[in-house]
Amino acid sequence: MPGNVTRASAALLALGALAYTAWVLEVLVRTGLDPVRTYVSELAAADQPLGAFFRTTDLVSGALVLAGAVLGAIGTRRPGRPWALLGWGALALFGAATVADSRLPLSCAATADPACAARETAGLVPATHTAHAVSSGLAMTGALVALVALTLAARRYGRWPPLARTGPVVVALELAATVWTLAAVAAFEAGHGTWALGAAQRAQVLLLAGWLALLAYSLATTAPEETP
Repeated sequence: MPGNVTRASAALLALGALAYTAWVLEVLVRTGLDPVRTYVSELAAADQPLGAFFRTTDLVSGALVLAGAVLGAIGTRRPGRPWALLGWGALALFGAATVADSRLPLSCAATADPACAARETAGLVPATHTAHAVSSGLAMTGALVALVALTLAARRYGRWPPLARTGPVVVALELAATVWTLAAVAAFEAGHGTWALGAAQRAQVLLLAGWLALLAYSLATTAPEETP
């Protein structure tokens, strides 16, 4: 039974990682948004032609990761594994917040539409903008804690060899991309341009999806008796 739970968790996380990268389809279809300047979440804005599609993929991704994290926590059989339990809890938070994100879309794309940016600055946009910012912040906080905690668990407990070997590099790159994203957001909100905000955030979410895939592979290739 523990092995089945672990394999199910791996499958759900792998599918969640795939759904979380649906935004890369912007290289194939015309979205009207500049990927170097705009938020990824603006692809799912209510006024965007493919908004419903991207909101659906966010919903599916969040639900899959949430379910995978819950099964991962259930598969943590041994007591005294605080880093693993913290990581699964944080990953569940990421999944739940991503589901909330998909139900709280932006009404317009502020980085691409000056009129939208002006309404946002004046507080004339729907309350979903503020709610979306909160849920997005919770999602990224959960993701960062999960990356660090589960990678530490893999190394400290001698489990999940692929994650133990490669995870630290991905974590370092993710933290660097997060710093770049936060600096770009601050610059945009201060009226100093976007600092390639879109590129920074896309690197951030792509690295997160890659880490999820790495975690899924690590779970799938770890014998049940080795699972922490």
